[in-house]
Amino acid sequence: MLFAWHRMVTSGRSDLIEIGRYRTSQEPMQVVSGPIGGPKVHFEAPPSKQVPAEMKRFIAWFNRTTPKGAEPLPAITRAGIAHLYFDSIHPFEDGNGRLGRAISEKAIAQSFGQPLLTALATTILAHQKSYYEALERANRQTDVNTWLKWFADVALEAQRRTITQVEFLIAKTKLLDRLRGHINERQQEALMRMFREGPGGFKGGLSAGNYSTITGASPATTTRHLADLTEKGALVRTGERRHARYALNLARG
Repeated sequence: MLFAWHRMVTSGRSDLIEIGRYRTSQEPMQVVSGPIGGPKVHFEAPPSKQVPAEMKRFIAWFNRTTPKGAEPLPAITRAGIAHLYFDSIHPFEDGNGRLGRAISEKAIAQSFGQPLLTALATTILAHQKSYYEALERANRQTDVNTWLKWFADVALEAQRRTITQVEFLIAKTKLLDRLRGHINERQQEALMRMFREGPGGFKGGLSAGNYSTITGASPATTTRHLADLTEKGALVRTGERRHARYALNLARG
């Protein structure tokens, strides 16, 4: 399964030698930053020759800590340790972070016994700087409590993000259903562009200039379209004249 996942996440890559199999290079697997002449080594994984044995141990641990395994662990605990454990081995030439996050999501889904809608990977990447810092700290010590606290906080935030996203999609569907047949193609195009920004909304609010850029409408047409969308309850307006900004009216649906 991991080899299949690796082939998927590295699809189209021509710069990798080993795809769909563990790394074998004799060169150290390091995470570094800084100038070439004086790089800072944040992490060094076990040598490639140790990877098969380390992965055999990891997979055995992962399988025996499932809810029905010999040593079951709580969902978030298991997901957090699995990510750290896998990332510490760094078994592939590239893509280890993405696979580690996927393993975490799989671990949580196994605890519920079914696939889940979760924004865990997205939420982790929204805190990318602290994520890498937490991993680096955890790889320099044997105690995982600090890492698990960070991971648990992010997992709970991911749950809130998921609920928000689901509510957003429901509100989007309701709004578009209500407007079907009552707005023109340009208005539809502008609304869909706003929806693509997600629950956070269009950054800074949609202006008349934004509308013209998105749809190609003239200033006069833009004014009419925005007024019509506001009257129909699709948008809410704040400010006046050139300071007017528009947001989706999802509360009405």
